[in-house]
Amino acid sequence: MQSNKASNASNKKVLITQVAELEVLIQAALTMEERFTPAIKEVNKDFRLSARNLLHYLALRQHDIRTLQAALAEKGLSSLGRTEGHVLASLFAVQKQLGISLDSQPASKEPAITFSESNELLQANTHALLGTAPANRNARIMVTIPTELASDYDLLCRMMLAGMNCARINCAHDDEKVWLEMIKNIKRAEKELNLPCKVLMDLMGPKLRTGPLKPGPKLISIHPIRDEQGQVVSPANVWLSAAGKEPNFRVDSRLPFSSAWVKQLQIGDVLDFRDTRGRKRRLSVVKKTAAGVVAHLFKTSYIGTGTTMRVNNKNMPQREAEVGELPAMEIPITLKKDNFLILHKEPLPGEPAIFDAGGHIIKPAHISCTLPEVFTRVKAGQPILFDDGKITGEIKTVSAGQLLIRITAASEKGSKLRANKGINLPDSKLNLTDLTEKDKQDLPFVMKHADIVNLSFVNHPDTVLELQNLMEKNGAVKTGIMLKIETKEAFRNLPHLLLAVMRRYPAGIMIARGDLAVECGWERLAEVQEEILWLCEAAHMPVVWATQVLETLAKKGRPSRAEITDAAMSQRADCVMLNKGPHVVQAIQMLDEILALMQLHQHKKTSMLRNLQISELEPIAEENARGKR
Repeated sequence: MQSNKASNASNKKVLITQVAELEVLIQAALTMEERFTPAIKEVNKDFRLSARNLLHYLALRQHDIRTLQAALAEKGLSSLGRTEGHVLASLFAVQKQLGISLDSQPASKEPAITFSESNELLQANTHALLGTAPANRNARIMVTIPTELASDYDLLCRMMLAGMNCARINCAHDDEKVWLEMIKNIKRAEKELNLPCKVLMDLMGPKLRTGPLKPGPKLISIHPIRDEQGQVVSPANVWLSAAGKEPNFRVDSRLPFSSAWVKQLQIGDVLDFRDTRGRKRRLSVVKKTAAGVVAHLFKTSYIGTGTTMRVNNKNMPQREAEVGELPAMEIPITLKKDNFLILHKEPLPGEPAIFDAGGHIIKPAHISCTLPEVFTRVKAGQPILFDDGKITGEIKTVSAGQLLIRITAASEKGSKLRANKGINLPDSKLNLTDLTEKDKQDLPFVMKHADIVNLSFVNHPDTVLELQNLMEKNGAVKTGIMLKIETKEAFRNLPHLLLAVMRRYPAGIMIARGDLAVECGWERLAEVQEEILWLCEAAHMPVVWATQVLETLAKKGRPSRAEITDAAMSQRADCVMLNKGPHVVQAIQMLDEILALMQLHQHKKTSMLRNLQISELEPIAEENARGKR
C-alpha cells in the first residue's frame, strides 16, 4: 500500500513537472509573438494568423524538448512532432490532457490557429498562389519550359495533358519576344484543352557568374545520335535557311545560307562537302518548307564559316554555296587540382593558362565575374566554388582588381570552366540587397504577363520589400511572389524573409536544392531542406521542391533508383518542379503517378495509415493452415 502511494506521488510530481515545461513553452511562444508585434502588423491580413504561428514555432524550436517528447509518447499523448501548423493548439491540448490526469483543469485558452484551420489556411494559400489542384493529387507540377515552346505548340499541349500545372520561364535566358510567344501558347492551350496553367517568371537576381571567354574559331560540330556501341541510331537533323529564319519544330543544328540558294533545294538533293578536318561528308535533304529545308547528316562533322557545299543536282543554276556566318566556338578553361586561376574585375575575355615547352604554366588562366562588388567583400582563406560545385578553390590573395585562387578539387583529367557558370562564395557575406538592373528592366514585362514573380538569389528582406514596392507602384496587386532559397545567407535569414514576403498575398517559397547544396554542403542538404519545410508549414506557406527531380529521366529517358525515391519524398511539398529535357513529357507523366500514389500514404510529415498493400500475406496464411491439416 505504501509502495502504491509513493508511486502515485512520484507520478504526480512528474506530471506537474511536465505541465510546467509546457507552460514554459507556451509563454515563450507568446513572448516571441509580442516581441515581433510591429512586424505582424505589417503582414497582409490573410497571412496574419500564420505569422503569429510562425513566431510561436520559432520560439518552440529554440528549446530542446526531446526528453519531454519521449515522456509524452510513453503516455500515449501527442509527442509534439507535428505542431508546425498549429503550435499553441498542440501545446494547449497536451497540457489539458495532463491536467485531466492530475484531476485539475487548466484555464481554458484560445489558440491562434486550431488544428482544422491550419490545414484550411495552407490549402487556401496554395490555391491562391498556384491555382486549383488537379483532380488526382494535391501537389502541383511545375516545369521549366525550353525556348522551343515559343514555337512548338504541340509539345506544350502534351506537357499540359501529361500533368503540368505551372510553367516556369527563366528570365536568365531568351528575351521578351520569346517569352511573349511562350505565354501566348500557354494561354491558347489553356482555352483549347480546358486546363489551367499558371505562369511563373524567374527574375535572374544577383547571381554571381563567370564572364565571357575569348572567342574561338567560328564553327559548329554536328553529331548524329549513337548507341552504347557507337553505332548511329538516328541522323542529326540540320536546318538550312537564311540567317534568322527559324523552324517551328525541333532540329539539332542550324546552318545559314543565302535565301536564293536554299529555295533551289528539293527533297532528295545531296550536298557534298569537306569539313574543317578535310573529311568527306554529305547532307541529304529530307524536308522542305517555305522558310528552309531539313537535311540528314549521318557522320560527325565540323563545319565552319565559309565551308563550301556542292549539290549533286546538275539542273540547279547555282550548285555551290558557302556556309554563312556562324557563332564563335567557346574554348573552355581546363582546371586541375593545385592549378591557379585569376578572377578579375575588368570584363576582359577569359583565357586558358599558357604553358612553356616543358608543360609548365607560365601564365595562369583568367576569367572575369559578373558582380564586381564581391572583390571588397571576400577574404583570403575563404572557399569559392564554380559550376554548381564541380570545381572548388580557395582564395589565396585579394586585391582591388582580382582574386588569386588555388584549385582544391577538380576531376582527375581536369574540369572545364565555361562562361556564364555559377560562382558560389558560401562563407562570404556579400550583402547584395538591391534588385539588379536586369531585374528592374525585366520586371515591367513580368508584372504584366506572369501570375507569379520568382525572386532568385534573394538573401535579405530589403530586396523583398523593394520588389513589393515596385509591384505596388505598377498596380500588380494580384501577382504572387515566390522567394527562391538557394544560398546559405538566405537560409540563415529565412524567418525574416518569410515575414517580409508575407506583407503581400499570395506568396510562396522555392527550395532551390542545387545551389543550396553547394552553399551549405551536400551532407547538410537533407537537414537544411527539412528545416525550410518545417518553417514554411508553420507559416502556412506553399513550398516548391526544385532542382534535379527525375533529372536523368527528363534528359536521358530513364530515371535512377535514387530519383524515384526523391520524387516520392517530394510529395511533402505543395509543388514539385521538373527541369526541361528531351523526355520531359515522360518525366511529367511519371511524377504525376508518383505524387498521386504517395498522397495516399503521406501528408506533409504525417503518415496516412491506409490498409497495407501486402498481397501475399493471406495466401501464405492459408497455405500454412492447409499444411497443418
